[in-house]
Amino acid sequence: MSLRRLLVFVSLALIVETSAYAAIGPLLPGLSETHGLDKGEAGLVTGAYPAGTLLLSLPAAWLVSRAGARATVIAGLATLAVASLCFGLAGSAILLAAARFGQGAGAAAVWAGALAWVVAVAPRERRAEAIGTAVGAAIAGGLAGPVLGAAADGIGIGIVFGAYVALPVAMIVWASRLEGSTSIPGMSPAAVRAAFGDPRMRRGMWLMALPAVAFGLINVLVPLRLDELGAGAAVIALVFLAAIGLEALMSPFVGRLADRRGRIWPARVGLASGGVALALVPLPHTIVLLALAAMVAAPLLGMLWAPALAMLSDAAEARGLDSALGFGLANLAWGIGAMTGTSGGGALAGASVDAVPYLLVAGVALVTAWSLGRQNEPVPAL
Repeated sequence: MSLRRLLVFVSLALIVETSAYAAIGPLLPGLSETHGLDKGEAGLVTGAYPAGTLLLSLPAAWLVSRAGARATVIAGLATLAVASLCFGLAGSAILLAAARFGQGAGAAAVWAGALAWVVAVAPRERRAEAIGTAVGAAIAGGLAGPVLGAAADGIGIGIVFGAYVALPVAMIVWASRLEGSTSIPGMSPAAVRAAFGDPRMRRGMWLMALPAVAFGLINVLVPLRLDELGAGAAVIALVFLAAIGLEALMSPFVGRLADRRGRIWPARVGLASGGVALALVPLPHTIVLLALAAMVAAPLLGMLWAPALAMLSDAAEARGLDSALGFGLANLAWGIGAMTGTSGGGALAGASVDAVPYLLVAGVALVTAWSLGRQNEPVPAL
């Protein structure tokens, strides 16, 4: 199978997944009002999606090693379809959270299978670029998420998410016609312990978790703050559309930088600039300024995804493990980070002020950027 053809499929599959994840932003103020949710409870509903990804991250990687990347992607898309239908029909906050958990579980399988499939086909010298292209498409899927959420807010959650189910079903039909990939057995308990003991794996996981915390904060606090300032669901959707669009445009470029200058250099740039931008997000008191702050912070923080995923893939390959293990650990780290940002960040903001979690995460990002500057990494030969 050609890399280009596979990237088209994987990109569309990830777009379908991330659109479901990103749909919560415009819906959150209305759901909070309907179900009487405070910031902490809104964070729990939002955080149910990454919770599903977190708990299913390693099982999804195991499934890739046993059943193959294609079968894992199909299973993930099927789970996403069923859970999305349940989300559309849910009539309480508990059921909404349960459906979001199911969507996140499906996402774990889609990501682990899709990226392992890409790595199996892409030449090593183009790995980060291929990953960056797929991640960029996934981020672009976030563009559809706010539109999906705004439509659901205006037309009805049941109608919109019932129609959405046709997308993962169509991707399942397409996947069944593609050639699968050969995986390397590497998901034994000993292999998992060895992976956690590898400093390169731990570094890649940290660089996945940290931006996930930041985006978790943004996904909960920015929509609620925009609502307080008088913005409706359509305006909130436009803000997230612009922020995600800029992030998507940068991802393939960052992947090429990671191939040419090493994984650490673009990660440091994203950490330093993204940390400063995140510290500025709680300052604006108008819709326009808050929108601009979110639109700047998102693409800078998004610079971390491609280098982090490439680090995890490189480390898995160096140990002779299936790359699916690296991506399973990426899902694990993302799930922990996103849950911390949505649930923990929402609770902390509710107990204090929004600036507290923002400044805390921004400080950690800057310290991490400084720490990475002390790492010696050879620049790849061109």
